[in-house]
Amino acid sequence: MRSLFAGVTTRGRAFIAAGIAAGGFGLGLGQRELLSLGGVLILLPLLSALAAGRARYRVRCLRQIEPARVPAGQAATVTIQLDNVTRLPTGLLLAEDTIPYSLGTRPRFVLDRIEAGGSRRITYRLQSDRRGRYEIGPLHVRVADVFGLVRLGRSVSLPGTLVVTPAITVLPWAPFGGAWLREGGTRASTAAAAGEDDVVPRAYRDGDDLRRVHWRSTARYGELMVRREEQHWQNRAVLFLDTRNSAHSGRGPSSSFEYAVSAAASIGVHLAREGINGEFVTDTGSVGATAPFEDVLLDSLAVMRPSRLTTMIPALAAGARGNSGLLIAVLGQISPEEARLLASARRAGGTTLALLLAVSTWSAQRPTDRIPGETDAAARILTAAGWRVAAVTADTALAAAWEMLNHAPGQPAPFGTHAPAEAAG
Repeated sequence: MRSLFAGVTTRGRAFIAAGIAAGGFGLGLGQRELLSLGGVLILLPLLSALAAGRARYRVRCLRQIEPARVPAGQAATVTIQLDNVTRLPTGLLLAEDTIPYSLGTRPRFVLDRIEAGGSRRITYRLQSDRRGRYEIGPLHVRVADVFGLVRLGRSVSLPGTLVVTPAITVLPWAPFGGAWLREGGTRASTAAAAGEDDVVPRAYRDGDDLRRVHWRSTARYGELMVRREEQHWQNRAVLFLDTRNSAHSGRGPSSSFEYAVSAAASIGVHLAREGINGEFVTDTGSVGATAPFEDVLLDSLAVMRPSRLTTMIPALAAGARGNSGLLIAVLGQISPEEARLLASARRAGGTTLALLLAVSTWSAQRPTDRIPGETDAAARILTAAGWRVAAVTADTALAAAWEMLNHAPGQPAPFGTHAPAEAAG
């Protein structure tokens, strides 16, 4: 009864107060009609509360979030289905879903009635410019009587989860200067030995050897096709992200940390969709799981926060140990001493790339406030050790930085790119 009275609206309380007043005057003046009117005014909200209380447990809710993982700035659709599981129609339903305040105001819906055994479907869209893991729900449904005297509610669904990943940039394909994914051994090409009818071609990409063009498939598909070479090694790469708070500057979405997180997400997704088995490592250690690399990477980056560590070398060395394939490092501010230690993580025969952030440009108010040449010393040390380095600023587009990082050897390097040094002697 206490919960029923708690659901009485302002209108219902006004009816009860008017009924008490009318009943009191009726008793005092001896007017039976006024006393009867007071009784009706008091009973009407109580009967409405009892009727609404019977109906409030008759609704079942199913929730679906599609997609459950979206990049920042893109929208997801939430679909809620309300089912009346009884043989009686419901009254007026007021539905309100629970969402974090950072996603906006709570969506509210009004449903006139749901017939016996019927259902209603409501949808709304969610969008966030900030990455994170958000709990959506539960859904609160209030049952209201036709007079608006009572509103009784309860939660009718379990919460769901929306994962907002960093913004992902589609990166152009790059050959990485040759065979860069070997795990040891030599490359075995079975396409050359296969017959013309056994070869499995694929579309031509920039950098493919023209001697691998498969002319019969080219004529069949109307576009240049090349033989697909069978790979007997495991495509493997290590993606490292420097999350040290001391290595970044700026605040909020416009900080160098957020740029680095978005760069790691874009590079990791690019590698995964190229069929590469990757490992994600930060200065706090390897982020290992049994799930696919892309899922682990995006779920981890969605909730990534700056660390309090002061060094990244042990974690990077552990992640690169035993890897002779590709190593890509997204780095904040590093000193020459750290660069020398970092250079030792390179394994012979492997390809190592570093995206080096000029972090002062993320906090500079004016161009003159930037530290000139802040990445030059570290870049020279890394390139001398065989790394390929691209130094980027706050106004460098990620796709442009990726092209700089993967600039083909032997061609003039674009501005901001440090090509690997020639071997001495």
